[in-house]
Amino acid sequence: MARLADYFVVVGYDLDKRVEGEGQGCILQRFPEKDWEDSPFPQGIELFCQPSGWQLVPERQPASFFVAVLTDINSDRHYCACFTFWEGLDNLQLQKADAGVADEADEEPAVVQSAKVFAPKSLVLVSRLDHTEVFRNCLGLVYTVHVDSLTAPLETVVGNLLTCVIPIAGGSQPGQEEKEESLRTITLGAGDRQVIQTPINDSLPVSGSSVAQLFRQLGIINVLCLFCAALTEHKILFLSSSYQRLTDACRGLLAIMFPLKYSFTYIPILPGKLLEVLSTPTPFIIGVNSFFRSETQELLDVIIADLDGGTVTIPECVHISPLPEPLLQQTHTALSMVLDPELEVSDHAFPPQSTQPSALKIQDKEIRGVFLWLFARLFQGYRWCLHIIRIHPEPVIRFHKAAFLGQRALSEDDFLMKVLDGMAFAGFVSERGPPYRSTDLFDDLVANEVARIRQEEACPHKVMNHVKELAELLFKNENPYPAVAMHKVQRPSESSQSAAQTRTSFPALDEVAVQLFIDHAAAKLKTAPPVVKAELKGMVPSGPPLGDIVDRNGNVMANSARRLEVVRNCITYIFENKMLEAKKLMPAVLRALKGRAARVCLTQELNQHVLQNRAVLDDQQFDYIVRMLNCTLQDCSHMDEHGIAAALLPLVTAFCRKLGAGITQFAYSCVQEHMVWTNMQFWEAMFYSDVQNHIRALYLETEDGEQQNNQEQQDGSGGGREISALELASEQSRLWPTLSKELQSERVQKEESTVFSQAIHYANRMSYLLLPLDTSKNRLLRSTGLGDVESVSNSYVTNSIAGSMAESYDTESGFEDAESSDVANSVVRFINRFVDKVCNESGVTNEHLKALHTMIPDIVQMHIETLDAVHRESKRLPPIQKPKLLRPTLLPGEELVMDGMRVHLIPDGREEATGLMGGPPLLPAEGAIFLTTYRLIFKGTPTDPLVGEQIVTRSFPIASLTKEKRISVMLTMDQFVQEGLQLRSCTFQFMKIAFDEEVASDLAEVFRKHMHKLRYPQHVQGTFAFTVGQSSKLMVEHKVKDKNQSLKTLSKHLVKTAKRTIGRQYVTRKKYSAPTWENRSSFQSELDEDEISVSEEVDQSTLTLSSTIRSSDRQTMSNVVERACCRDYQRLGLGTLSNSLTRSKNEPFRISTANRMYTVCRSYPGLLIVPQSIPDSTIQRICRCYRQNRFPVVCWRNSRTKAVLLRSAGLHAKGVVGFFKSPNAPTAVPSQADSTSLEQEKYLQAIISSMPSYSESSGRNTLSGFTSTHMNTSDSSDKLRQPKIGALMKQVMGTKEDVPGTFSRGALGQRAKVISLSQPKVSGKARNPPRGKWGSIRGSGRLSAYNPDVGTRLASKESPQPNGGPSEALFLRQQKAYLYIIGDKAQLKGGKQDSFQQWEVVPIEVCDVRQVKNSFKKLMKACVPSSSTSDPNMSFLRCLEDSEWMTLLHRVLQVSVLVVELLDTGSSVMVSLEDGWDVTTQVVSLVQLLSDPYYRTLDGFRLLVEKEWLSFGHRFSHRGAQTLGSQSSGFTPVFLQFLDCVHQIHLQFPMEFEFSQYYLKFLAYHYVSNRFRTFLLDSDYERIELGVLYEEKGERKSPQVCKSVWDYIDRLHKKTPVFYNYMFSPEDEEVLRPYAFVSNLKVWDFYTEETLSEGPSYDWELRGRQERLADDTGEKADGGGGPKSQRRVVWPCYDPLSKAVPDSISKLLQDLQNLEAELGQTSDRWKDTWDKMKSAQRTEAKLESKPSFSSSLLMSSNLSHQRRSQGVYLQESGSSINLALDCEASATSTPVAGRPSTSTLYSQFQSTESENRSFEGILFKKGALLKPWKPRWFVLDKTKHQLRYYESRQDKDCKGVIELADVELVTAGTPAMGAPKNIEEKAFFDLKTTKRVYNFCAQDSANAQVWMDSVQSCLSDA
Repeated sequence: MARLADYFVVVGYDLDKRVEGEGQGCILQRFPEKDWEDSPFPQGIELFCQPSGWQLVPERQPASFFVAVLTDINSDRHYCACFTFWEGLDNLQLQKADAGVADEADEEPAVVQSAKVFAPKSLVLVSRLDHTEVFRNCLGLVYTVHVDSLTAPLETVVGNLLTCVIPIAGGSQPGQEEKEESLRTITLGAGDRQVIQTPINDSLPVSGSSVAQLFRQLGIINVLCLFCAALTEHKILFLSSSYQRLTDACRGLLAIMFPLKYSFTYIPILPGKLLEVLSTPTPFIIGVNSFFRSETQELLDVIIADLDGGTVTIPECVHISPLPEPLLQQTHTALSMVLDPELEVSDHAFPPQSTQPSALKIQDKEIRGVFLWLFARLFQGYRWCLHIIRIHPEPVIRFHKAAFLGQRALSEDDFLMKVLDGMAFAGFVSERGPPYRSTDLFDDLVANEVARIRQEEACPHKVMNHVKELAELLFKNENPYPAVAMHKVQRPSESSQSAAQTRTSFPALDEVAVQLFIDHAAAKLKTAPPVVKAELKGMVPSGPPLGDIVDRNGNVMANSARRLEVVRNCITYIFENKMLEAKKLMPAVLRALKGRAARVCLTQELNQHVLQNRAVLDDQQFDYIVRMLNCTLQDCSHMDEHGIAAALLPLVTAFCRKLGAGITQFAYSCVQEHMVWTNMQFWEAMFYSDVQNHIRALYLETEDGEQQNNQEQQDGSGGGREISALELASEQSRLWPTLSKELQSERVQKEESTVFSQAIHYANRMSYLLLPLDTSKNRLLRSTGLGDVESVSNSYVTNSIAGSMAESYDTESGFEDAESSDVANSVVRFINRFVDKVCNESGVTNEHLKALHTMIPDIVQMHIETLDAVHRESKRLPPIQKPKLLRPTLLPGEELVMDGMRVHLIPDGREEATGLMGGPPLLPAEGAIFLTTYRLIFKGTPTDPLVGEQIVTRSFPIASLTKEKRISVMLTMDQFVQEGLQLRSCTFQFMKIAFDEEVASDLAEVFRKHMHKLRYPQHVQGTFAFTVGQSSKLMVEHKVKDKNQSLKTLSKHLVKTAKRTIGRQYVTRKKYSAPTWENRSSFQSELDEDEISVSEEVDQSTLTLSSTIRSSDRQTMSNVVERACCRDYQRLGLGTLSNSLTRSKNEPFRISTANRMYTVCRSYPGLLIVPQSIPDSTIQRICRCYRQNRFPVVCWRNSRTKAVLLRSAGLHAKGVVGFFKSPNAPTAVPSQADSTSLEQEKYLQAIISSMPSYSESSGRNTLSGFTSTHMNTSDSSDKLRQPKIGALMKQVMGTKEDVPGTFSRGALGQRAKVISLSQPKVSGKARNPPRGKWGSIRGSGRLSAYNPDVGTRLASKESPQPNGGPSEALFLRQQKAYLYIIGDKAQLKGGKQDSFQQWEVVPIEVCDVRQVKNSFKKLMKACVPSSSTSDPNMSFLRCLEDSEWMTLLHRVLQVSVLVVELLDTGSSVMVSLEDGWDVTTQVVSLVQLLSDPYYRTLDGFRLLVEKEWLSFGHRFSHRGAQTLGSQSSGFTPVFLQFLDCVHQIHLQFPMEFEFSQYYLKFLAYHYVSNRFRTFLLDSDYERIELGVLYEEKGERKSPQVCKSVWDYIDRLHKKTPVFYNYMFSPEDEEVLRPYAFVSNLKVWDFYTEETLSEGPSYDWELRGRQERLADDTGEKADGGGGPKSQRRVVWPCYDPLSKAVPDSISKLLQDLQNLEAELGQTSDRWKDTWDKMKSAQRTEAKLESKPSFSSSLLMSSNLSHQRRSQGVYLQESGSSINLALDCEASATSTPVAGRPSTSTLYSQFQSTESENRSFEGILFKKGALLKPWKPRWFVLDKTKHQLRYYESRQDKDCKGVIELADVELVTAGTPAMGAPKNIEEKAFFDLKTTKRVYNFCAQDSANAQVWMDSVQSCLSDA
């Protein structure tokens, strides 16, 4: 029984506390005045009576009523029913009240004008029951009594109200007494009477019609949204202008959440003054009047439901998890059928008559029925996941969340996860968990209706029927007797309401009278006997277990039976010791274990092999079992929702192997790597389920006998189903009150000790799985969230790490102990946390808890000790079945830095090796990675057993590493996520490795650190080229002594006054910043800003060679001279050294020694070619105009036209203007800038005047004329070439003007449109390409604008005369400029050219170094992708295009070809781009290569690279990022780009180069490998300073260590022809002009090829050794056995093709050498053999007037060139020689292109004896034009179908062949000029072939006839 009302309060307007019209309320009276003990008086009622604030109003408002809800500190809800009416106040009263506050008195009347104002007054009932209508009636009655002045005194009414007592809930089956209970008629003594119906079951909420109202206001979707939000603990705010509606909405929302109860802040009506509550961080459901809408706008995480507008607003940052499908859809359907039944039939042709929705009250219950049905489905089977861990003294129950989610297959579902984690569900478990209690509708539904619900799911109508039944029950519960619902309550009469104007205010009640009523009632209650309401308790049904549910849903994996079979078989094989069978099944088992069924099966199977908690295995069995366990755990989530880890937990402590005497290793030490073991929830769930089992066992034992008998009687079957723990607990709870005290305490104690013993057991188990086998490693702490990680030091090294590493670390004594205790501490902390939690929850006594805390550290310590022994022994075990690590072969001088670490090489994006494109799967492979001082090497064997005997090698020089990235890799076999590395090298090697589990993660870290140290040494001296042969301690930085005395003296001299303090790195690191123009003028002759100021104390002008260099240094200086490529300058006729010193004037150029001390320009060589007339002092001044002081110097001269090629850096930004200023501009004072620009002009003029053509010439021209004219000079080749240059210029510069000759020089600079690098625009109207060695520019549409035919005509060499074109006179006869300056467009802006200068500037846009860098990165990713992708946008060709690498090559080639053209037409060219050391170097080198055949030989190319790249200071170290200092600048392959261009030219002109493609690849590899010193450092100056430049000949210590790549190439070249190009047969003075279009360029195979058998093939010593090893093993293997096949399979990505399929000439040379060796002859060098053959062939060829095809296949030196360039490709690696040459058929009758000549097919049989000669004899044959007739011996061969001829009958060597297949007809001929005399006319006959006509002459006409007939018969036979 409960009081209907606790307090009655009268609240009024407080006149005393008004502040500026904002009033306050105050409690006028409250009854009773003393608080009840069981419910204290709630605070703040005044605020809730007027939630919008207390205000006075000018007009009376109607009375209002609403119910607010207050929650007290015990979280009990108090319902405050507020009845508010308005009472008039006189203004006088106000004024009185305000008199104290004079200021406000003036303002008040302004607020309320009328004489009368109204103040609110509220009557408030405070109750713990929610009977809204009853409260409305009661308070209305009090008001009516007051207004209508009824006879009943108000005190009586209030007194009765406060003493009214009603039952909380009725009985469940209302009989007569219960009827009394649930129906309570009350009267307040004013002639009124009310029936109060209390609900039958208190646990079901009462909703009236609030739920239906809520759905009407907001709609289905919105309410479902709010429902989910409330369950997942979001903040919800209702807005409405009606207070009662707010309360109803909140009540409705709580009603549909049943059976969950809302436990957060719940305020259906929030007063305006408390709005800041809305910013609380906790979830809430709150209602606020719409009046305050604006103040709710800035709430960021609150869901706002506007009841009046029907909207729900969800902020962006809030994500509401929806109900899981299909529940959401089904709920939605059911709700719409309740709320809108017409929807379903609205499309019917004959809709049923009545489809009206039910009445509001019924509809309300139907909606709640839908939600009950929903919860029954959501929580179905929840009771099977309850763990009961204590029964007495009261049940303690825990819910196993993971198991529930797993069995429902909803572990991924966000909504359910959040609900189960929420407070509401925790309350649900504690309320509904106990197994013995009274049940309600929900318990029944969730347990007994499961089958029915499952059948209904799919059919909405059945669902509706069920919902209607539930609705009926709910309605019945709320209104047990709908018939009796009668009320008799008076309402105030209309008249009294209208007359209320005059009435008095609500009186003060007599407190004593009211109190008397209350006391009287209390006394009566005391004497009355207590009402005992028997609670009907019973066992709560559990429903069917969950397992069945899921299986019936069919969530079992397809094909699972077969998989389970495989798992079972494999386990059987393992235990029967059939290891081979098991091994075969293993991969399939590991795949199957991804499925849940297979994992469950595994645990069951393994369980059968455990006897008495132990199963001892041998090593291999143990290994397999551990692998399977690991694989099983790998796929479990850390929640372990399927209980797999739980089932394995007993197994991992059961399976073991004996390691030694008394030492056993258990499986748990090998399965610790899984997250699940560090998950506290997992351990708790495991603990609770074990405790439950033990407690169940405890009670089953106690009542074993009787229990069993009962069971048998009940079931009749004898062995009934097992009693579940909950059923047992329920039975025990029922019996509990009947037990004696002793029995009770005994049971409590037994349960407590059961829990305690389990806690000890679990402390042990946890230490097993948490302590790593090697406790000195902190693996565990780092990979998981265990313990506080910061306490773990990370500088640990154990003795197990390889010695080489341990040297470099400090290992203190006692280190390991400290370390292991650290692991121990964190494990102890973790176990302590666990024990505290579970013991507190399960009521373990404090003494026991303390005992546990003292025990845990001992347990852990003890376990660590046993583990140490196990660890020690396990290390001695032979490793099982892992392939042995193969040692790599090292170069001489290369040393291991880190010994091999076992890794797996994972396949990357290249598919050749994985077997996807056919061929064996070579990857993934297992092996080891080695770090040496020079390389990173992987060596191992493929994991696929079919190719297991192959060896896979990948390696690259450590210096070429460009990117290293950590990755984590899933290994297919072991199901482990391993940490790994992805290493990318700029030699296009790529390694993706995963460390084996045996490699400690700290070891991997050490590996990375060493790798970085080697990749970026502090100084260039730390690179392999310097450290080779020394001990590897060089890795630690220290000063190296200079080895070379004479070098020392030189470098001392050079760097006498260097800033030593800077330290050595300074030289290479600091960027040279050019001084600005302003302080240029104050510059002295030395540069102060330079990095190292050199020899200041010697006067610069007096420095001559002899005076500055002491005799000890003379020898070194001669080295300088030799190195400075003087030989080359002499070859080119650019002056000799003696000349330069004795100043003879007859040479135009001289060698200047101005820079011999590297003072003029640090990055130039010591000796430079300058014009004869320029003194050194001028050079000192000129150099300042150029960046980095790189002024123009001559580097090559065209021997024919005597034009020179110069190179320099770009001008300084400000120098440009001075450079182009006209010399006669008036200046007041000649400034420094002017004089410098004059010097510059002089310098350029000197260069121009050195050209012979300058002195002869007269007249000049502009560039535009040059592009458009066709110059008429004596040289016809020039005549042909001219328009091409025009086209070239236009292409390179992209001029806009189509009309030639219209723009002057000045305009060129500004208006020239430059083609940017990224997209070369090629005109679409390109004509047919020009032939010959000219390739680069096809006649473009623009070029031929003035005459459409000129381009085509000139290009196609038809004739030198312009046929049909305009006459010569139309062309302007102008001449070219003498000097063209190729400059950077960006620098040349704004420069005006003067019309008197003889030079001209060609502005082009060069590629930025950054562009090259980015392009190269993309190229690497395209050629060697890190992972395979099916995205079409990531295909190889698309990525290649995106990289724009080809476009950059095109750009460089295009500019180079332009320069070649200009030089060839007699103009000099100065290339002056960027800093003069990147693009300039590329262009200048390519120009020389294309123009001068010498540079296309091996020696010449070396010289070219030494001269242009090394001497002229290309910054190799900086661009290659070779040291720590240049690491940030990144790798920029400028030199590689140059080599690629050379490769492109080589492809187009294969017969012009002495070196092979392999030579280029070799250089490309070694220029970044740091194996040689050649490409280290940035300039000659730095090389001299380090003493690298000249190593004296006798000084080399170890002959096998080569320091220069050139020496190495020379040595190798002597041994093997690998660098030689057999097709080399150059033409004299040939200038090459390659095609430069992107479509003509090919991807260099250097970027894509790979040889997995031996790694990159560029370190030859390694190749030799590997071959020797292979031969040895091969011979042994082939010792016995039958015949051996000659054939072998060659895999493109595995075998080295050049070895496996050598080209024929290499093969012959090799065979020759082998034969000579067998015969014991000393074999010649291959070169000598080759030269002999060549000369022999040449002499043979001379016998013929024209060399026949067969004899001069490779040596022909006068095949017309275009044919040669298109024809013979002797591929470097291939064996095919492509002989498709379209030579003109000559008298020697070369076979036709495109079909193989029959003579070549048969040539191997050619011997005179065995030939098939059908007819033979002598015939005279007419030679080619102007050649005489000659007698020859002709043979007609029917078999081979040809006519052959010989010099004489004895001659064995056929001189020529006429294929009869080509003969069209044989006719009688006429004697021609020069025919043999005295022969009759009929003896002549002609043979007409497709190509030409042959004229023959026989001895007489008869003979001729016979010949003609024979040939004819041959033809007809064919």
